[in-house]
Amino acid sequence: MQINTLILGAGAAGMMCARYAGGSTLVIDHAKAPGEKIRISGGGRCNFTNMYAEAKNYLSANPHFCKSALARYTQWDFIELVSRHGIAWHEKTLGQLFCDGSAKQIIAMLTQEMAQAGADLWLQTAVESAEQTAEGFRVQLLREGQPQTVTCRNLVLATGGKSIPKMGATGLAYDLARQFGLEVTDTRPALVPFTFPDGRFQPLAGTALPARLSNHRTAFDEALLFTHRGLSGPSVLQLSSYWREGEEITVNLIPETPLFDLLREQRQAEGRRDLTTELSRHLPGKLVEFLTPQLGLKGRLADQSDAALTALRDALQNWRLLPAGTEGYRTAEVTLGGICTDGLSSKTMKAKNAPGLYAIGEAVDVTGWLGGYNFQWAWSSGFAAGTAIAAKG
Repeated sequence: MQINTLILGAGAAGMMCARYAGGSTLVIDHAKAPGEKIRISGGGRCNFTNMYAEAKNYLSANPHFCKSALARYTQWDFIELVSRHGIAWHEKTLGQLFCDGSAKQIIAMLTQEMAQAGADLWLQTAVESAEQTAEGFRVQLLREGQPQTVTCRNLVLATGGKSIPKMGATGLAYDLARQFGLEVTDTRPALVPFTFPDGRFQPLAGTALPARLSNHRTAFDEALLFTHRGLSGPSVLQLSSYWREGEEITVNLIPETPLFDLLREQRQAEGRRDLTTELSRHLPGKLVEFLTPQLGLKGRLADQSDAALTALRDALQNWRLLPAGTEGYRTAEVTLGGICTDGLSSKTMKAKNAPGLYAIGEAVDVTGWLGGYNFQWAWSSGFAAGTAIAAKG
């Protein structure tokens, strides 16, 4: 079978690329359905982009690489596409946009756009091998157990990273990139919960509160969730992308609470009230109980000096913790690192030393924050590659 373009991966980036790549395009995926990561994202409602997406929200060895693609196909372009398909959406927080209905609406939109563009889709199809030829590429596939040989002028790596292996995630894109002479940077789980030894926070499992998590690189103000294994929630997932093994993190449990002033006022008005009772008005009761032996919380408000209240405030603002690690690729939302951007054109996503080879989406060393940023990179990089392929004719 001879075609113009073969796209490996029917995820967000791959389907977006197929929409713009022109005729004679085939998209393959080993899964039974396209867009599996889209389907489970955002609690089933797909956080499909972010109103504030820009280059500063992405991590990469080259922080400037993503600028061109993001500028060529913006969040507003994708919002227009979603609205044109009659998909109702809403902003949740911090510019995060979700479907009012189901993430399946986004998948249906993309498959419809692909079909209208003339692209074919093969599911339950695996890559057995790939080689470069004088005319392009020869790829050996196994489609529903039957061998198929496809030759193509353009080959697009859109199989994503290693995150969530139970959904079939593999390092295929990295293996093929190396085979064709592209460098791959070190990869690690990103947007992933922290773990702690010995069930340290098990008594607090399910407890959540606003917090500021930080290290020497950055800080995030969002929700913190205690789990049986450790810490999760948006603030944790965000910071995990900037964390390395063996590093401490700092947790501010009262980022917006003027606790010292509030406790001083209550000391005057309700001096007989227990300190822990008053603290439970500002923090979850389970958390106050958990911290009581560590911070030596005891006595009435009237017993607390200004120095003691200052020390308590400082302790709650600077709770230093040393994670044992993370939950790994098993629950990581994305993969940090990947195909090195030095070997790709930022305008077209085309490999500089392998004619006809493109890499897009999560497979590339561009990783976004939590909140729709990674989907926007998929749309933007897929568009960049697709339009470049179409322009070649």
